Amino acid sequence: MKLQLVATCLFGLEKLLGEEIEELGYERISTIDGRVTFLGDEEAVALSNVFLRFAERVYIRVGGFHAETFDELFEGTKALPWADFIGAADAFPVKGHSIKSELHSIPDCQSIVKKAVVDSLSGRYGIARFPETGTKYQIEFFILNNEATLMIDTSGVPLHKRGYRRESNAAPMRETLAAAIAKLSRPREDVLFWDPMCGSGTIAIEAAMMMRGIAPGARRSFAAEEFPFIPRGLWKSAREEAKERETDTRFRVYASDIDRAAVELTAHNADIAGVGDIVNPFVADCRKIREEGVRGTIVTNPPYGERIGGSTEEVERLYREMGAHFRSLAPWQVYVITSHPGFERLYGKRADKVRKLYNGMIPCYLYQFFKNDKK
Repeated sequence: MKLQLVATCLFGLEKLLGEEIEELGYERISTIDGRVTFLGDEEAVALSNVFLRFAERVYIRVGGFHAETFDELFEGTKALPWADFIGAADAFPVKGHSIKSELHSIPDCQSIVKKAVVDSLSGRYGIARFPETGTKYQIEFFILNNEATLMIDTSGVPLHKRGYRRESNAAPMRETLAAAIAKLSRPREDVLFWDPMCGSGTIAIEAAMMMRGIAPGARRSFAAEEFPFIPRGLWKSAREEAKERETDTRFRVYASDIDRAAVELTAHNADIAGVGDIVNPFVADCRKIREEGVRGTIVTNPPYGERIGGSTEEVERLYREMGAHFRSLAPWQVYVITSHPGFERLYGKRADKVRKLYNGMIPCYLYQFFKNDKK
């Protein structure tokens, strides 16, 4: 079956997501903020859920149309081939979003879409009431600039939930964002990767998984595994392929933190993720770490106000002291993500490159220091 699939992501990760979709062998159709549409088939549903490291969810795009009125939304939805996916006994709840569009009431849109799908299925199955006791197909609508897209969620639990972080600290970073930061830091086997404020270890673990070739979805389940039109064998073969791609590596990761509980949590999470032998967690103050006599890259997510509720004075003092010490580790490269608008001034050096990203809904900036020096 030819399918249009939509992979969603955090704002700022569209390029990385598009590249890994193409690495799986699929053709991109379009890219907008937070989502990439591509062509695939039933196997693509399984492979994209198992292998996409930067996606939040993968959807089947049922169709799209212009909708400025509820009547247009109803008729456009009703005309789509819902019976190709949803059986007479299946459940089909509806949720969605509307941005910069005439139809801005989400509850009203949900009700209209639900009624339209019922009408469409009634025409195929010849019944008026649906028990909704079978397989669950989560329908999601997305209306942007009066253009409606109707989709079915194949992921279920969001893809950033890999399964290894069953416990976390007070302000965890999404695994998808941590993977992106690790990727952008260009991890290499001959360069030590060090997160000196590791928290629950997400950045360190994602870097280690990437270098070992561990697929992010290899150890979890997905909603579409219950869809009868996707053969179960495709999920089995996708997981077998994921296992075959895993490899040994000489890559080394240090994950340190001043908080012993955070270090213990990192060790626990790394073991669950299958990288406990790569990630080395230990207690240390980020302002006192040493070069270890090797080339290294610091990649870290220091505390900031919105994230931990710490005082501005504490955060800014940390940034000043951190900047002075990190520059003493030259020529190590440094990657820091924070939402603080005055970070470069406090750090004491302008970044060589700055990239805007989002930690959930918090806008942040990844400050990249390629030419770290003591000035």
